[in-house]
Amino acid sequence: MISETFYNRSMDLPSELLVGAIDSHVHAGPVLRSNPGHQDPFEAAIEAREAGMRAIVFYDVFGWASGTAWMVNRHVPGIQTFGGYLMNSCHGGINPRSVRTALYMEGGCCFISFGSHCTHFQASRESALIDGELVPLKDAYPKFAEEEMPRAVKIPTEGPISDDLAEIFQMVADHPDVYLNTGHVSGPEVLRILDLAEEFKVQKVLIAHPARQQLSVEEQKAAARRGAFLEGCLVDWLYPHAPRTHYYVEREYMDRSGDLPRMRPSAAQWMADIREVGPEHFVLGTDYGIRAASSAVQGMRTLITTLLDYEFTPEEIRTMTAHNPARLLGLEAA
Repeated sequence: MISETFYNRSMDLPSELLVGAIDSHVHAGPVLRSNPGHQDPFEAAIEAREAGMRAIVFYDVFGWASGTAWMVNRHVPGIQTFGGYLMNSCHGGINPRSVRTALYMEGGCCFISFGSHCTHFQASRESALIDGELVPLKDAYPKFAEEEMPRAVKIPTEGPISDDLAEIFQMVADHPDVYLNTGHVSGPEVLRILDLAEEFKVQKVLIAHPARQQLSVEEQKAAARRGAFLEGCLVDWLYPHAPRTHYYVEREYMDRSGDLPRMRPSAAQWMADIREVGPEHFVLGTDYGIRAASSAVQGMRTLITTLLDYEFTPEEIRTMTAHNPARLLGLEAA
């Protein structure tokens, strides 16, 4: 049976649902010259404010997004912005000193992430297009295997952990307003992170969208029962077939896997997974920011519209795009 909301919705409903929404995953630079961004952080915040959004969360792969948020909040009234810290290899990977610094940056740090394109799991899959075939960088370039793979972030799935990793878990636990983001790790690593988070009494964990997609639906349900939030992003299923975000400055290390069709879930499968696990456990954002995609605000409007297409109710959409992100950020219910 087609729902009344789906059948009789107005053209304005997606924009109405943007009011009070939070995009919990925005890339607004600075980025590498090889992969220009769509907007600077001020432009992204102003567009979000004009759409009536409550907040956006900056992800800065190469710097300190909490510092970016501090600057934007000083000069763009009417919206809140937040930032966190990614333990990427350009900062030394698992580096307690960098994490500690991030936690005490002026303006605050809302999350600590285990990294993006340079986790061991992700770095082993970044690929070059050679003679029409995708070849992992670690196989195509011995220097990449020798220099980049050893410093890639890897979470041991069993046995003892390093003192550095233990210190990082303890620091996050000591800052209950900060959430731990799994980053682009493997499924088994996600499960170990959840175990360690419980051991160290970390209050909030977000399973990043690439990592979530390494888990079965049953594993996602089990993670939700343990109190973790699950991330979904528009880029999971809607993204141009173009090179993705470049992390490495070397020209030969540009990830070219977007030049061929990627094995991405269809919108229907993505929506079905959310429905089965439960919208009450999800935090949705865009992961937008590169020039090849639209602005993050337009991405949020597209995301909301498509959720309506798949008959999620306005209340469910607000749960995933407003209420749950607010809980993750420690904001009062709007």
